[in-house]
Amino acid sequence: MANRATREVVPASSRVAIIGGGISGLASAKQMAAYDPVVFEATPSIGGVWKHCVYRSTRLQTPRPDYEFSDYSWPNRDDPTFPTHTEIVDYLEGYADEFDLWRYIAFGSKVVDIKYLGGPQAGFTELWSGTGKAPLQGRPMWEVGVATGGVVQYYKFEFIVMCAGKYGDVPRMPIFPAGKGPEVFKGQVMHSLDYCKLSEEESVELMRGKKVVVVGYKKSAIDLANECAQANQGEGGQACTMLVRTLHWVVPSYSIWGLPFFIFFSTRFSQLIYERPNQGFFRFLLCLLLSPLRTAVSKFIESYLSWKLPLGKYGLTPDHPFVEDYASCQMAILPDGFFDMADRGLVRFQRASGGWSFCEDGVVLADGTKVEADLVFLATGFEGKDKLRAVLPDPFRSLVVNKSSMMPLYRGTIHPLIPNMAFVGYVESVSNLHTSELRCRWLSGLLEGRFELPSVRAMTAHVEDEVEAMRRTTRFYRRHCISTYSIHDSDGMCADLGAATRRKANWIAELFAPYNNKDYQEDQ
Repeated sequence: MANRATREVVPASSRVAIIGGGISGLASAKQMAAYDPVVFEATPSIGGVWKHCVYRSTRLQTPRPDYEFSDYSWPNRDDPTFPTHTEIVDYLEGYADEFDLWRYIAFGSKVVDIKYLGGPQAGFTELWSGTGKAPLQGRPMWEVGVATGGVVQYYKFEFIVMCAGKYGDVPRMPIFPAGKGPEVFKGQVMHSLDYCKLSEEESVELMRGKKVVVVGYKKSAIDLANECAQANQGEGGQACTMLVRTLHWVVPSYSIWGLPFFIFFSTRFSQLIYERPNQGFFRFLLCLLLSPLRTAVSKFIESYLSWKLPLGKYGLTPDHPFVEDYASCQMAILPDGFFDMADRGLVRFQRASGGWSFCEDGVVLADGTKVEADLVFLATGFEGKDKLRAVLPDPFRSLVVNKSSMMPLYRGTIHPLIPNMAFVGYVESVSNLHTSELRCRWLSGLLEGRFELPSVRAMTAHVEDEVEAMRRTTRFYRRHCISTYSIHDSDGMCADLGAATRRKANWIAELFAPYNNKDYQEDQ
């Protein structure tokens, strides 16, 4: 066991602050070790969402080898099963051991306030942070208020890396008209965030023998319904009803008609057929000519899912192409035996496309259909950006989200109008670990002065083009997902760093082999 002595003293003034001790925070700490960063973690442990926002049955949706740091492998990376949340936390602790990251982390330190020290001009300059390069200039730019043991202390920093995450802490709660909200319901209402805090015994006791409604049909809702069904097996058990407002495609495994899933989306050749940001006229024309192939790939996958899963039987076949869910990171991997539970009557599905509200005995749909319930779970997601708004000062808090409800981040990291601050972990992909790690390496290069950023105007245009590329690909574009152009995204960061963009041994592998973290090891 490595020495896990953590930071006990935070200097009054330091160079780099990292807010959050999840995957992105750890990757940032490793890349910025030269600056002796201070990692503020509000909880007593690392792991972020994997430690504090999971159910007992939660597993990763990505195969083990595709979810690892480029310089730290899983000890059992050949294990074909998806890692459990406890395995992921163990892996992250091992990563912190390997690179001696504990010494940077101040546990039990919640950031409650941030003040800007850069003067009235703030970030509204022609170049980001005034120069567009090497932002560490030897003077504090931010003052961070940290609550520890009920006392708030302020510390000054030249640069802040926000890694507070999109999930947990702030639940997204539905809004109801007066007299139609939880206050009229005789039973119990609980957000999935609160459910995560229960032990296995407490969760089983809570659901056993109850009429349960789960609101939602994404990964967390599906896992929650599956746990509810498991708790209600046997005599006296009740069915769990999923209230489904928007249908999305679900996948039983990473195999489609016997073919590995990566060949459809994760090779350089496969990503040729999808829109990408700032692609130019000829690239746009190529996508237009290849649109029939794009449609064929989506239909091919849909045909398998409709054959493999009883989607039609339960009215769960989406009316949009599969690629739209993949391009917006909405695809969910099913837990083992999920539809077996449905076939046994332990999980039911109720469409609520027109909306719903509470009534005394449960919930009522827009068409008047009532669903009785003793317990209603709201698996309605989180308002991660509200965590940023809560601590950022004016005028920056109003800039966090653009008109498309996305964070306008250049290279998924730098806000053109917020100086000396970066945001890591707010872009989604097939492997969020890879997405964060490469961004941290890119950010380290920026701090070292290895490249200059474009003008604020150019970065803003680049971000807007990303939004447009996603808008053309999927109707669910209001989240920053790079799944269909992830290799192109990585190419841009590698080019900025002066590193090779072609990372494979030969042109055949370059076109047809999947890209993963091992391709981006720093010695290449």
